Amino acid sequence: MDVALTGPQKGLMLPPGMAILAVGERALRAGEKARCPRSFWDWRPVIERNRQGQYPYTPATSLLFGLRESLAMLAEEGLANVFARHARLAEACRRAVRGLGLEILCKNPRELSNTLTAVVMPAGFDSDAFIRQAYASLDLSLGIGLGDVKGKVFRIGHLGSLNELELLGGLAGVEMALRDFGVPVRLGAGVAAAQEFLLSAS
Repeated sequence: MDVALTGPQKGLMLPPGMAILAVGERALRAGEKARCPRSFWDWRPVIERNRQGQYPYTPATSLLFGLRESLAMLAEEGLANVFARHARLAEACRRAVRGLGLEILCKNPRELSNTLTAVVMPAGFDSDAFIRQAYASLDLSLGIGLGDVKGKVFRIGHLGSLNELELLGGLAGVEMALRDFGVPVRLGAGVAAAQEFLLSAS
C-alpha cells in the first residue's frame, strides 16, 4: 500500500475536519517526479513544514488534542479488545435487526461490517423519510442509504466510543421510530435479541 487516507471520525471518536494521511516512499518518489499541475495533492509543502514542526496551513488544534486523547483511550483499552468490542456490538445489532424481522443489506454473511449495519426498509417505506422522522421525533441520528440504495436502507453505526447500554438505547430508539413510522415491528423484539446475545457473549 502506497497511500492510506482516513479521517478522525472513522473510529477515532472525533468530529470530521481533519485528514490523516500516510504516504510510503514509492508514492513520495512518484510525487516528486510528477509534472502535472497540482495544489491540494502536493505533499511537498506539508512534508517540508512538518520537518520544522509546523504546518503549511492553520492546524485543527482542537482536533489534534482530541486525537491524542482518543489514541490514548484506544491504547488503554488495547486494539485487540477494541476490535472484539466492535465485533460483539455489531453482532448484537445484527441480531436486533433480524429480531425485528428486517433484512440486512449484505449478500455474503462473511463480509458483514463490524462498523455499521445497513438495514433494508420493508417495501413501500422510504428510508430517507424514516430517517428524517426519527431525528425529528427522537433526536435519533441514523445514516442514509448511498448510491443505488438511497431511500431503501438506513444505517446504524456501531464504531468508536460505544458500549452495550448505548447500543441498546439506540436500538430501542430505532424500534420506536420504526413503529411510529408505520413499520409493523414488535417493540422490544430487537432489543431482547441483542440483550440475549450480549449476555451470552460477555
